[in-house]
Amino acid sequence: MISFVFKSSTAFLPEKKNFNLLQLSLKCTLQMARSSLDEMSDSGAFKRTPSTFRNFISRDKASQFPAEPGRYHLYISYACPWASRCIAFLAAKGLEKAISVTSVKPKWERTKESDDHMGWVFPVSSTEVPGAEPDPLNGASSIRELYELASANYAGKYTVPVLWDKKLKTIVSNESSEIIRMFNSEFNDIAQNAALDLYPTHLQAQIDEVNDWAYDAINNGVYKCGFATKQAPYEEAAIKLYQALDKCEEILSKQHYICGNTLTEADIRLFVTLIRFDEVYAVHFKCNKKLIREYPNLFNYTKDIFQIPGMKSTVNMEHIKQHYYGSHPSINPFGIIPFGPSIDYSAPHDRERFTP
Repeated sequence: MISFVFKSSTAFLPEKKNFNLLQLSLKCTLQMARSSLDEMSDSGAFKRTPSTFRNFISRDKASQFPAEPGRYHLYISYACPWASRCIAFLAAKGLEKAISVTSVKPKWERTKESDDHMGWVFPVSSTEVPGAEPDPLNGASSIRELYELASANYAGKYTVPVLWDKKLKTIVSNESSEIIRMFNSEFNDIAQNAALDLYPTHLQAQIDEVNDWAYDAINNGVYKCGFATKQAPYEEAAIKLYQALDKCEEILSKQHYICGNTLTEADIRLFVTLIRFDEVYAVHFKCNKKLIREYPNLFNYTKDIFQIPGMKSTVNMEHIKQHYYGSHPSINPFGIIPFGPSIDYSAPHDRERFTP
């Protein structure tokens, strides 16, 4: 929590009672303006809080949020793996013409002059940062401002992705795991690749099981390593992370994808972490016991998914590196971005050996 220090003389201070109320008000305001860096327990472990906007777009035309072309807008950061899940689904399903997208700047900046909260902001112009654009709908200067437009009493983090309803001028959802399910099934009447089902009925139980352990140990596991402030929770998370990566390597030695020989949402969810691992997590989050490119099957699997048509366009490594190395001063106070390793994910892989 950030404290204010008032340097005014006592002659200009308000009455003590009112001054205490002012301090309380400032304290509450600053506690509301939170980021992932604030989600630490007393043990030094990272504890991610759940998303808060959980509405669902439906193909039912009578629903509050019907699946209509042109009605919804997705705010993302190419740096954020959770947002990257969503744009990967947009690309895979062919929904780019039905749902518009805007990306914020990669590096966190102050979101308001009234406090010191650092978060996602929009560029002033489309030429300021390649790949980022001003907010075309509301003229917002930050993602925080969108949350405040949607809910005047919002208390929580200002995260991406944000799925925005242009008609009702509000946030539909900021939960990526549910947004990708909407994209997978509810827009099939207007999707260019409607036949692709990344959450097929016969694999749903298996996908859910993989998602559960992969999220805890890998997707969120790298954050538990990186944001830990004490040795014990770091080591606990790191051990769990590498046990899960070893498990993935073993599975992928026997089959094309993580749930069999069919591409599913579990692969997309895993991919967004793997693509960042050697470039960011190995250094910035201290996940350095073994690199992904030292796992033959995981590395070739990552290249295979990267080369799926449309997937490459969802990966902006410049944004990824600028964000992580530039937005966490408690981890990297000087904001130095490592020079390498500049991996070529377009290089040949060997996953075609599992093609029937």
